[in-house]
Amino acid sequence: MLRVFLLFVCSMGFATLCYAQEQDDSTFAKKIDEVIIRSWMRRDIQRMSEEQNGVLVGGKKNEVINLGAANANIAIKTGRQLFAKVPGVFVYDMDGSGNQLNIATRGLDPHRSWEYNVRQNGVIINSDMYGYPASHYSAPMESFEKIELVRGTGSLQYGAQFGGMINYATKKPDSTRPFSFESVSTVGSFGLVSTYNAVSGTSKRFSYYGYYYKRHSTGYRRNSQSDADAQFVQLQYRISDKASLKAEFGHSRYLYQIPGSLNDSMFKVDPTTSTRSRNYFSPDIYVPSLSLDWKLAKRTKLVAIASGLFGSRSSVMLDAFADVPDTINRTTGVYRNRQVDIDNFNSRTLELRFLHEYRFGSVSSKLATGVLYMNNDLQRRQLGKGTTGLDYDLTLVDPGFVRDLRFRTGNIALFAENAFHFGPKLVVSPGLRFEKGTSKMRGSIRYYNPGELPTDIKHSFLLAGVSTQYSIDKENAFYGGISQAYRPVLFKDIIPSTTYEQVDKNLKDASGYNAEAGVRGRLGHLQYDVSLFSVLYKNRMGTLVFQDNTGQTYTFRTNIGDSRTNGVEAFVQYKFRVAGHLYAGLFTSTSYMNAMYVSGVLSTGSENKSVVGNKVEAVPDWISRNGLDLLYKGLSITVLYNYTAHSYSDALNTKAPAPNGAKGLVPSYSIWDVNVSLKTNTFLSVRAGVNNLLDKQYFTKRPTMYPGAGIWPSDGRNAYVTIGLDLK
Repeated sequence: MLRVFLLFVCSMGFATLCYAQEQDDSTFAKKIDEVIIRSWMRRDIQRMSEEQNGVLVGGKKNEVINLGAANANIAIKTGRQLFAKVPGVFVYDMDGSGNQLNIATRGLDPHRSWEYNVRQNGVIINSDMYGYPASHYSAPMESFEKIELVRGTGSLQYGAQFGGMINYATKKPDSTRPFSFESVSTVGSFGLVSTYNAVSGTSKRFSYYGYYYKRHSTGYRRNSQSDADAQFVQLQYRISDKASLKAEFGHSRYLYQIPGSLNDSMFKVDPTTSTRSRNYFSPDIYVPSLSLDWKLAKRTKLVAIASGLFGSRSSVMLDAFADVPDTINRTTGVYRNRQVDIDNFNSRTLELRFLHEYRFGSVSSKLATGVLYMNNDLQRRQLGKGTTGLDYDLTLVDPGFVRDLRFRTGNIALFAENAFHFGPKLVVSPGLRFEKGTSKMRGSIRYYNPGELPTDIKHSFLLAGVSTQYSIDKENAFYGGISQAYRPVLFKDIIPSTTYEQVDKNLKDASGYNAEAGVRGRLGHLQYDVSLFSVLYKNRMGTLVFQDNTGQTYTFRTNIGDSRTNGVEAFVQYKFRVAGHLYAGLFTSTSYMNAMYVSGVLSTGSENKSVVGNKVEAVPDWISRNGLDLLYKGLSITVLYNYTAHSYSDALNTKAPAPNGAKGLVPSYSIWDVNVSLKTNTFLSVRAGVNNLLDKQYFTKRPTMYPGAGIWPSDGRNAYVTIGLDLK
């Protein structure tokens, strides 16, 4: 922790010193140099405008990552590089294949980014917001122009999440000609081969964009092969100067061979080893949408989005701890039967947003209001008896599934937020959100009495919040706010895993708030955003142990307590000219998070124990990413140092590792990356890099669910080369 603190202080101090020296250097007064530096300064990380797509963002912590200017391994979606300049992003490296991004901020759970409202071009791509909010849709990073991130105080307009909103914005159609072609191909370590090919164009009022993508990787570990493909089409028609209609259809699919978790001794001997050769996972997701952007009047705009998410998430695997080998039975001469699990998603959303500008006396205002309706139908079939084979095969050798359940949710939300402009400097934006709906579970669990299960869960929330911004000048501002948030009880929370587990029929949805206050802007060539935050997360889920009147011991799934995360998020970047056409930049993106249980009791297996004062699981105190950027004409180089402090795998803060690897300390780790990009002319670009330069052997989390409890090693040293062609 000390070295991170010193590195952070030194980075800030050096940036401040350089800024002071720059004020006395007359060479920086040249207008041409100022333009060049300003352009480079703003290109990689920016802030969202006050209003965007009918949503008010002013006064909220937010970032915009310009992927075209980011030096990062986009082929395998290396999260620590993509979000290098977004402080506080915790990246869970489930696998190095590039299939999914698993990120969280402010002490939340990073599993498939499910604490966020995840969108593509404003369309929700969470699989089921009320049943299984994970984002299984996995589009290629090559297809995106930018990533927009709004922290948790945006929950009033985005809905049921504590994390906030992430929007992946695809590249836009070429507006200058009827046809253009782009191709991006990558080769790299561990058998990585990927290709992205896109066409786009505009003819009169009509524009289009579409791509085809395919990727293969053998993986860092044995038995970790991955194959992925994705397709996307966008058709847009400008009805008039005031209205446009857009239709989109996205599809992603991948098949990942799961190498199995390790325990600590296995990891120390050989992190590339595998404990499973017959485990597979495959999501196959379709996302259609239709959007209308209509300027109803001079000061009134309507945004309407009708969308759906359909598809499946399937797996076939021997689900057991790392120290349970998958071996051939000596008597039968075959492997054990594998477990087949299949989720089918059928999620439909209708979202209407109105933005109206008006004046009340001397106060100018913007009112953002709307309605969101969701109708989701999640079918979950689990514990099917699969084959004894070696390949990806969902065939059942016995008919039916042990758990065959449906989780249907109907939910409507009404929201309104108003930005009051008190003069040119101060903006205050209060808001409300009301949600009401019901989730109904039906189906059967063979080992359980249906009468013991909760079948209906009602949601009814009134959330309030306010954000504010005070502009010091055109470049700098104070901002802050507080917003209530909630997360509904999920499907997995109400499914008992064994006969000896009972589920609380009065489970409460998680609730609490996000609060933040900060200052951001530019001072000459110094860019910064520093903020304090606090997140209260009430009604966390867990298990307790009880004995009934007969002396039978059982576990009880219920709300076990509350947690609070306080912290600091700091981004500081300074860019300057070294000599001639050579420019350099230093940056630090550092967060401190103190995530503690403020109330709660949890089962140790044999007794219930207080967790008050314990650290929240999978939340490191420090995450610090620090880098050096160099630019010489068309050549750009980034050296990135990433430090993540240790964390705990469970709320009991178990330090000594369990024999099966499922519990224990997650050690701190430091990673060095080097990325280079070169644009030789208007149509050819080259990217290359080395990830984990010093070949650090590390892992980021000990998961308790998919893909299996235990250690999942992150990738060792690997390299890649990307060639981009842009033919116009």
